[in-house]
Amino acid sequence: MAGEPQDDCLFCKIVAGSIPATIVRETDTTVAFRDINPQAPTHVLVIPKAHHKDAGALATDSPELAADVLREAQAVADDEKLESYRIVFNTGSGAGQTVWHVHAHVLGGRGLQWPPG
Repeated sequence: MAGEPQDDCLFCKIVAGSIPATIVRETDTTVAFRDINPQAPTHVLVIPKAHHKDAGALATDSPELAADVLREAQAVADDEKLESYRIVFNTGSGAGQTVWHVHAHVLGGRGLQWPPG
């Protein structure tokens, strides 16, 4: 069910504290932590504490929580003193989503070319 923790979800386990992560910010509704395989000098994931499979599901099920995730992405960029940065939501395996708990990648600290990837 949308919003409910999933026993087999890596990010739900990070939220629960059963898997360690380098947490950089936490609110009542979100957690932000450093990516274990960074693709830029700053690479932080911002996730909602509630489980939603992808960005589309989050926007449909809980638009206010989607806004919280974006607000925290901005706060991460501010904390990291990023003058420019990219926020990426991978949705679906063809787009590179490997963890089925919505997460925003905040990437910065180097030039980010277009098109990506």
